[in-house]
Amino acid sequence: MNERKKSAISLKNIRVTYRSGIPFTRATSVYSPLKDISFELYKGDSLGIIGRNGAGKSTLLRLLNGIIKPDSGKVVNHGHRTALLSLTVGYDQNLSGRQNAVISGMMMGLKKRHIVSKLNEIDEFSELGSFFDQPVKNYSTGMKQRLGMAVAIHLKTDVLLIDEILAVGDSRFRKKSEAVMREKITSGDTIVLVSHSAETVKRLCNKALWIENGVVARYGDSKVVVAAYEESQK
Repeated sequence: MNERKKSAISLKNIRVTYRSGIPFTRATSVYSPLKDISFELYKGDSLGIIGRNGAGKSTLLRLLNGIIKPDSGKVVNHGHRTALLSLTVGYDQNLSGRQNAVISGMMMGLKKRHIVSKLNEIDEFSELGSFFDQPVKNYSTGMKQRLGMAVAIHLKTDVLLIDEILAVGDSRFRKKSEAVMREKITSGDTIVLVSHSAETVKRLCNKALWIENGVVARYGDSKVVVAAYEESQK
């Protein structure tokens, strides 16, 4: 039991299975990216999730955010608001960046008045200029990333879930975003980060979770876990 920190989210024996079938046939394929996942996410931790492509890292973030439910096992959120920052989480393409920022904040459970008070800061950080008031359908991938990062940084939530988004965009904006993320981490925010970059996990996270073949291969100090993961890839 962690004596210094309280649990934010608990996962016990989680299994997630996807089934796909071919129309008009009885053929069905079954894939379980997560077979038996158990761990505690503690308040104030910055947790990096690593593993090979298809290991279930993004699926795990969706579980933590409550978007999907496990086929078996239990996810217990101890009263904490979560927000998922991912390029696969869509915006309303016909609404502006400003309007989508408001909607994103409301989906985090924040009051509209509070979100509106932060719009100038979101606009400035995103560096979208006049595009902030244009429909998101006119945005490039990098511009969507800037909007999402600006919203996540300025609209505080209890647990911030980040899916590979720090790897998108130009190097200057990535460095700027990492610097702000480092400030959030040192201030005690709870963050879960999925990244293919082991170096990013070591820089930004105090803990790491390595998923292999649907189970937890290792969980603990980020430098120790990343070193074991990198050794396994040789």
